[in-house]
Amino acid sequence: MLYSIGALTIDTQPFSVTDVQRSARADFAAKALIGAMPSREFMGEGDDTLTLSGQLLPYRLGGLTELEMAHGLRQSGQRLPVLRGDGKRLGWFVIDSISENHRDIMRDGVGFTVAHEISLVKVSPEGASTSVISTILSLFGAL
Repeated sequence: MLYSIGALTIDTQPFSVTDVQRSARADFAAKALIGAMPSREFMGEGDDTLTLSGQLLPYRLGGLTELEMAHGLRQSGQRLPVLRGDGKRLGWFVIDSISENHRDIMRDGVGFTVAHEISLVKVSPEGASTSVISTILSLFGAL
């Protein structure tokens, strides 16, 4: 396993990522001072974004089912735990956006290669336990 986003597992195949980018910020409030540079007051943690990108070969290895699952998680707006393959918990995230780029379109309208990018934004863990339970139950058709 390379990454886990809730119930979605990203591995070397059929659904893989080749690039990971993480960007984290801190928020500061600027306070104007007379005759000096503005003072900065730490306001807390800012946006923490994680971007996973890769390429699928749907006709050779598959991966479209997992991509559709990622779209379903994005549409639900659920808070999801994200784990890295070495077991490190990165925290709770929501899927902010997913982009797909189909190349060499086949007869059914699907690209022979599909480049994808999943952007996640870190959120607070409040209310996360109920969304995880509902995600697991929905996988088994209980909801």
